[in-house]
Amino acid sequence: MSVLLPCSAHLLHLCYSAVRIGATPAQPVHLLHYCAMTEELTTCELTPPCSSGDPEETLQTLKNMEINCDQPIFSALSGGGAKQAVSSSCLNAATSAPATSSDTESGIFSAECELCVEHESELDWFCGTEQKLICSQCARVGSCLGHTVTPLSTRVTALRNQLVDVCEKMQLQALRIERFINQTLTAKEQKLQTAASTARERVLAQVSAAREALEEEEQRLLEEVQREEERVEQCLLTQRAHWSQALESLAQTRSGLVHTLTHTPDAQLVTNVQDIAERVEEAEGVGEPCDTDKLNLNPGCSNSKLLRGLWATAALLGPNAYGSSSLKFDGRTVSPLLSLSEDFCTLTFLHKKSRQSLPYDPARFDCWPNALGSLSMSSGTHSCVLNVGESGAFKVGVCYASLERKGPGNEARLGYNSQSWVLSHYDGDYSFCHAGNKVPLQVVRRPQRIGLLLDWPSQTLLFYEPDSSAVLYSVTQHFSAPLLLACAVTDRSITILH
Repeated sequence: MSVLLPCSAHLLHLCYSAVRIGATPAQPVHLLHYCAMTEELTTCELTPPCSSGDPEETLQTLKNMEINCDQPIFSALSGGGAKQAVSSSCLNAATSAPATSSDTESGIFSAECELCVEHESELDWFCGTEQKLICSQCARVGSCLGHTVTPLSTRVTALRNQLVDVCEKMQLQALRIERFINQTLTAKEQKLQTAASTARERVLAQVSAAREALEEEEQRLLEEVQREEERVEQCLLTQRAHWSQALESLAQTRSGLVHTLTHTPDAQLVTNVQDIAERVEEAEGVGEPCDTDKLNLNPGCSNSKLLRGLWATAALLGPNAYGSSSLKFDGRTVSPLLSLSEDFCTLTFLHKKSRQSLPYDPARFDCWPNALGSLSMSSGTHSCVLNVGESGAFKVGVCYASLERKGPGNEARLGYNSQSWVLSHYDGDYSFCHAGNKVPLQVVRRPQRIGLLLDWPSQTLLFYEPDSSAVLYSVTQHFSAPLLLACAVTDRSITILH
């Protein structure tokens, strides 16, 4: 039989496998030996000189036979770490190695058998206890009596079988790696390219749709602002023309009356009372000018739910974060009805039995369960998120620092005066409260967290749900003084999140 093996270990594998499986000795074993130096394949014939078909006899014959070390397989196996000798049929020009092996460990490929120093017998046994070669007398009566010993041939057979198994496992592992590279990684690469292409198309499509919608909304809003500007300009022109004419008429009437007063004789002045009365009535009919909202640009012309939502999303999810890790509740402002956590971030409503009397502080709310934040906001953009959890009654918003702190009146009640703007939740209903006015809010699901976004340049206060970035309510207001975070709770607790 002829076999192509890539390395000397595989040659050993095949040769020994032929012996292990009981190949017919009369049949030569043909090996295709690969020579790395000449990059040629040479057929090497190994013919055991046995005539019997018994595998045991074959093994014994191979053991006792005189090995020709010039054969390529043995020259490949006996070289150790140095250059290995190859036959002239494998190499046209190569350095020759000694024909006999220098392996003194086992003596398998030695041209001369080693003898036991003590008994002068052949070292044909192996002591597993001391891991050395011994003779049969050492095993029976010598120093290795009682040790774990095995015939050398059995030990060699086990080791060779073990090496064969290892080589087979390595070959299978190599095949699996090759299959993984050629199949799995190639398929993954193709899948990656397809997925990346799909992702790019999706991003471009979404951005294109958003850009198109934003451009259309931009055009609509600009046209609306233009129409509103033209309306106001027309009103101003009309008012200007009307009052200019009224001013001219009034000036003429006044000049006439002054002329009558200074140049008309007394007798004629008395007889012209009716004419004078008509002129006075005409002057009084001009009326008093007054300012109206029609002369101002309607701020609602630039309001857009889409634009506000996109702006809020960009502000909340964009690369610039506006939250502050130093935002906490000001302990001086906390009502006796509430307790403040040690980190100054959580307000908890206290029942009557657990309330404590606190020392008087002009900054403290004494009747309403309120507390204010520690940071003042008067420029830039700010946001914060509060965890309201399962609280059934709370308020979150902003207020002026000048908000009244004492008494049970509306002046200190959040949302019931002109100095506070809050989102309120009570008995399942949500509303926006300012100056005692409530705007009911439609909330699809009960939020566990409420977010506030204050943009000072645009004077916009926005309430949103952080989980979905859905805008709950927004208001544009001229804030005349710095603002503080303002909260109230009468059920469970609320917490500032960072």
